[in-house]
Amino acid sequence: MEKTSFLDRFNNWARKSVGLKLVSIGFLILILLIPASMLNSLIRERQQTRDGAIAEINSKWGGSQIIGGPIITIPYKSIIKNNDGKWEDQIKYAHFLPDNILIKGEVKPQKRYRGIYVTVLYNSKLNINGSFSLLNITPLNIPKENFFPDDAFVSIGITDMKGIKSNIIFKMNDSSFQMEPGIKSSDIFSSGVSIPIKIKMEENYDFNFDLDINGSRNLSFLPFGKETKVEIKSNWSNPSFEGSFLPDEREISTNGFVAKWKVLQLNRNYPQQGCGAFLGENPVQNISNGYSKRDYYSDDYASMANDENNIASFGVRLMLPIDEYQKTTRSAKYNIMFIFLTFLAFFFMEILNKNRIHPIQYLLVGFSICLFYILLLSISEYIKFNIAYWIASVAILLLITLYAKSIFKSNKITALTAIILTILYGFFYSILQLQDYALLMGSLGLLLILAVIMYLTRNINWYSIANPKSES
Repeated sequence: MEKTSFLDRFNNWARKSVGLKLVSIGFLILILLIPASMLNSLIRERQQTRDGAIAEINSKWGGSQIIGGPIITIPYKSIIKNNDGKWEDQIKYAHFLPDNILIKGEVKPQKRYRGIYVTVLYNSKLNINGSFSLLNITPLNIPKENFFPDDAFVSIGITDMKGIKSNIIFKMNDSSFQMEPGIKSSDIFSSGVSIPIKIKMEENYDFNFDLDINGSRNLSFLPFGKETKVEIKSNWSNPSFEGSFLPDEREISTNGFVAKWKVLQLNRNYPQQGCGAFLGENPVQNISNGYSKRDYYSDDYASMANDENNIASFGVRLMLPIDEYQKTTRSAKYNIMFIFLTFLAFFFMEILNKNRIHPIQYLLVGFSICLFYILLLSISEYIKFNIAYWIASVAILLLITLYAKSIFKSNKITALTAIILTILYGFFYSILQLQDYALLMGSLGLLLILAVIMYLTRNINWYSIANPKSES
């Protein structure tokens, strides 16, 4: 009997050892974490490229718009002690909000493209009217003689001034004024229009003006009236109503939407009059900057929860029905699980077929699965995500199935492998479609997969697995 060397015996044991094969498969999965991480970086890079292209379009048209006001501001004299300990006069500003505001308008959206990227722009024509009652200075604890009503002004907050498309004629009682750019006091608005006006504190004032404004994605309002009503209609069929207040009435159809809000002063946390930045530090600018820090298409962007220093706003976002990057990111989260289940299927085919698969072959299969997500990303930039998913799936299924046939040399095992992979791709597709039930579907699916594996392997004696058909 010919003696074999220790190295030969070790090689023979390594080829037959199920435990070592499982360890090697686990090691290969760890290696495949590297391309999986690179895949996520690629998705983020493409998403940033898209966001940059969209930001460039929006910067030329008009960004997300937040409309606030009008408010009446009256300068007053305040006596303070300076650094030298001497008393001196200083001009400050008192602000008064309207009794009621009614905003009616229409939002006309349009899609604009930069290469393969698309964004939603809009033009909105708004009519804003309301009234101011007698200006109540009592809560301010400022002597009436300290006010300068002849130097008062009316201001309207507008987030992005580039979006204004026509002159704003502000009508107050029987007078008309053309609004001018800029605001003398930045206590409330850091961006907007204003007009100087002489105010009589003992009079009531009715106002009315039209606003023709361009913007992108979001149109929001600030509830500055004791009662603020907003009625908006549009032919856009994918709105998202956001902010601190949802519409009291809304109708959404394939032809567009109609939404109505009613917000009372009791629903907010600031009074009708105050001095300085009593509403918060530049609320319009703060809210706008809060948007820019968010991912343009993500769900977090849809959440308009403001910081405690910002004013509650409300409005509508014109949503694109499909965001291929968000869906591709969600699908890529299952990458490692998909690789694990595919390797598991190949492992049991290897056991049942008694034909050993080399780790390099496992690695090639793993790279094929990673390639699926690259195909999905690149194809979905040009066509709908669902179609791109199945095109990429079919391509990878054919690739892996033909490779499996060359490995197992069995039509039956190859067909079984193709069926298992088809079920896996269909299962993960259903998870992507059922976002709200993804966790439930995923857990039930994994439970079913584990149950099937346990059933199929119930009679396998893992300590006496037969030798492979051929060894070299």
